[in-house]
Amino acid sequence: YFSMVLQALVDHKGRFTNINVGWPGKVHDARVFRNSGLFRRLQEGIYFPDQKITVGDVEIPIVILGDPAYPLMPWLMKPYTGALDSDKELFNYRLSKCRMVVECAFGRLKGRWRSLLTRSDL
Repeated sequence: YFSMVLQALVDHKGRFTNINVGWPGKVHDARVFRNSGLFRRLQEGIYFPDQKITVGDVEIPIVILGDPAYPLMPWLMKPYTGALDSDKELFNYRLSKCRMVVECAFGRLKGRWRSLLTRSDL
């Protein structure tokens, strides 16, 4: 039996907005991402064309939150690695809290489609 990578983009409300599936499980997440249509659209500025949100008086660009496997890009935030000072640890903690929306979305997906929890004999 072989594993398969499922890469998904989830919005702040826990809705799946982009899915890429089909790469063999042994392929690194960053490679799958760099070869996806989502990556190309983000690089070209098509996916979030000049969209910003305003928090207080500050305009903030829309970004994707990723784990350490993904490349740091202007539109992708990922946690700091290595030796961290308290500011970087706090950033990582808050980023992790924000990424919980993704974990919950996948939990709901697996709860609704229980067949995803077992192997497929096809």
